Amino acid sequence: MAQDLILALDQGTTSTRAILFDRAGAALGEASRPLRQSYPADGWVEHDAEEIYAAAIAVLREVAETSGRIADIAAIGVTNQRETVVVWDRATGRPIHPAIVWQDRRTADVCARLKGEGHEPRVTEITGLLLDPYFSATKIAWILDKVPGARARAEAGELLCGTMDCWVIWRLTGGAVHATDATNASRTLLFDIGAQAWSAPMMALFDVPSAILPKVLDCVDDYGATQADILGREVPIRGVAGDQQAALMGQGCVAPGQMKATYGTGCFMLINTGTDRAVSRARLLTTVAARVGGKTTYALEGSIFVAGAAIQWLGEGLGITGGPRAAEALARAAKPDHAVVVVPAFTGLGAPWWDADARGGIFGLTRDAGLPEIAAATFDACALQTRDLIEAMRADASAAFGEAAQLRIDGGMSKSAWFSQRLADLTGLSVRRASYQETTALGAALFAGVGAGLYGSIEEAAEASPAAETLAPSMAEHAREAAYARWLDAVPRVRL
Repeated sequence: MAQDLILALDQGTTSTRAILFDRAGAALGEASRPLRQSYPADGWVEHDAEEIYAAAIAVLREVAETSGRIADIAAIGVTNQRETVVVWDRATGRPIHPAIVWQDRRTADVCARLKGEGHEPRVTEITGLLLDPYFSATKIAWILDKVPGARARAEAGELLCGTMDCWVIWRLTGGAVHATDATNASRTLLFDIGAQAWSAPMMALFDVPSAILPKVLDCVDDYGATQADILGREVPIRGVAGDQQAALMGQGCVAPGQMKATYGTGCFMLINTGTDRAVSRARLLTTVAARVGGKTTYALEGSIFVAGAAIQWLGEGLGITGGPRAAEALARAAKPDHAVVVVPAFTGLGAPWWDADARGGIFGLTRDAGLPEIAAATFDACALQTRDLIEAMRADASAAFGEAAQLRIDGGMSKSAWFSQRLADLTGLSVRRASYQETTALGAALFAGVGAGLYGSIEEAAEASPAAETLAPSMAEHAREAAYARWLDAVPRVRL
């Protein structure tokens, strides 16, 4: 049989999974392993990198063996939680410290100091990012400074570092390939997204030696092959992208102006700006959307800290039992003319506000308002935060943001047809709801499929993106604008 299948490895924050896809983008099999997180101090979050690799091997083997079609796998595509980083010994392959997770805040003081010294404008100009411990550079420097002897060993070339894609690929190839892709590199604070190369000024600023960094390849490229004993034969690794960029590909957003939002605990929204590296005035992130055939396309990215977590709060905080479906049913029973606004700033506000000190609030309560109205306002808050990002993107990338703009959505909350319609109503955009939710893994598979020759281009590969339902706005414009005005009035009230 022809080699026409693609195996995707999706290394996430809470699990590692593998999914086998055919050329049409249909999933043929899946395996998953949960991933433990540890919290050794307040604000610290770590992973065991060895556990991540063991899980990767386990899920790849399970899917390949269960399918009975190992011989038909043309290539592997890898996607991963971005910004999480590990440092390991080049000779032994053993990590010298647990992986520091993207959520970790231990280097907040370093970022605050650098910001206070006036470095952020230059950092943003080169990397497209902000000075925040979210990104990888300060994590790498912290490990080199805190592990005895690590910095000298790194400068001597005895240590290597990388994000989770780089770590897993290095292990899968038996140490033959130390490489990452341009999307993951663009999340480190060390990569010049214009020159598409590691930045000497940024390496100096963050005190990260070049000897430790991986080679940066395209999203579609030769990342070597798995060792034969892993899957019974060597399987080429031909595609890599960070999770949100992989989801952008999985949603078929390969042209300027196409955008997607993934609704999980929080929400990540990206708009493809093509070869135009849009500069944000709203402190959105400018990042690499993809690099294929040496051609770089860019995206603007905004994040909402609390999306699905707000629905979880309805159960845990307000005692609405029965999970998200029960919360939705309650919300649908709300009085249609209520004016309650919930601002779920439980951990601060993300883009475009970027206020870590903001805290949640409920506004517009009247005597006849109750749990249904609060539940409805909580769902609406996810849509209204999305509207914030849309307006910022419209201002920052007007050329990419056409009149026929459409928001493609995936993630847990998108499974609700009711929420998806509210999203269309409150943003004023057509919403395209994916029928298949694992678009991150699919995107990695599509990149690998291009690399394996199953598709002639990323545009052809994008045709394998999942079928979708399109929802048009049905709310009157005056009602939509009134709801957004109430939101814009409430947000400043929670900023301490």
